[in-house]
Amino acid sequence: MMSFIAPRMDRIKPSPSSMATMRVRELQAAGRKIIGLTVGEPDFDTPPNIIEAAIHALRNGQTRYTNVDGTPELKDAIALKFKREDGLSYSREQITVSNGSKQVIFNALMATVAAGDEVILPAPYYASYPDMVQLAGGTPVPVICPEDKGFKLQAPDLERAITPRTKWLILNSPCNPTGAVYTTADLKPLAEVLLRHPQVWILTDEVYEHIIYDGIRNATPAQVEPALYARTLTVNGVSKAYAMTGFRIGFGGGPQQLIKTILKMQSQSTTNPSSIGQAAAIEALTGTQDFLAERAEKFRERRDLAVAMLNAAPGISCRRPEGAFYVFPNISGVIGKRTPQGDVIANDLDFGLYLLDRAEVGVLQGAAYGMSPYIRISYSISTEKLHEACSRIQRACAALV
Repeated sequence: MMSFIAPRMDRIKPSPSSMATMRVRELQAAGRKIIGLTVGEPDFDTPPNIIEAAIHALRNGQTRYTNVDGTPELKDAIALKFKREDGLSYSREQITVSNGSKQVIFNALMATVAAGDEVILPAPYYASYPDMVQLAGGTPVPVICPEDKGFKLQAPDLERAITPRTKWLILNSPCNPTGAVYTTADLKPLAEVLLRHPQVWILTDEVYEHIIYDGIRNATPAQVEPALYARTLTVNGVSKAYAMTGFRIGFGGGPQQLIKTILKMQSQSTTNPSSIGQAAAIEALTGTQDFLAERAEKFRERRDLAVAMLNAAPGISCRRPEGAFYVFPNISGVIGKRTPQGDVIANDLDFGLYLLDRAEVGVLQGAAYGMSPYIRISYSISTEKLHEACSRIQRACAALV
């Protein structure tokens, strides 16, 4: 009998981070003392002024449909944000608002990628990028960005990856999972390559923009090279910096024709994002920003703790990330070792399962992000839980032979 499920679904897999986080929660509900280091979500509360804006919107009847791709008031706030922080000018017609930044990216790919089109993905990459490309009918083209290059795409490697079928390059800065941040100096050589290939569009995912350390500044391609402005979609959102993951508001700025096509796509899927979320996002973008630096400093302290403790674990080496709230430690030193039960650690998935069973710590395998043998660890949890989790990892590594 013919399968009821469409063949396109065979091209993709469930989100690894979402599935791992669900598994951690299931084990916790069953009584296991699991510490989950899988979720990409700040543990801070949404700031009170933003909560009050949401309550005000509820009480004032802002509970109906809005424009498909965002209210004019929110688009104005987003335009101010892009100008203030990124030096980019966008009109309302050049801005789209969706149910999270992930939907902006999904909409853009579905609206532009055809069968045979290629999308360049610097690896390690956000785990959902390849599946979104494949669902759109395109071909993901991973380009390995080794650790000794800071996990950043290099101009010669980009040049080699571009073909006549290349439609997009997706850059993620700060990067999930590595925490790598692209500065102006990093982007200029890439921009020189892209200027030679006018068929290649640039999608830059900057949702971790405000979580950056050590005085480093994130740069955005359309600002670094104005000649790329007309073929760049700059994506951001309020989930990470403002601890608003549940509000589901992401946005993008780009060429008007692309934004119009994205609107068409969204009109036939989710229609408008939450009216309450949009009202709260206006306050997030236009209200006080003072807390951002304070929260970034707390993340920096956790980063330094995680890096130090993981580097003290036998078989693990951990590079210090520049942004976001993840570390991406190299676990090549544990590959081939045996657990106390006699099982061989053959790859990063085996190691992740070993940590879950032996140490009761949930992590994600690097293979899900396009690079092995690594694991991704989120340090967006309390310092106390993070210290305990890293101590468990140290003990589990020491038990390998």
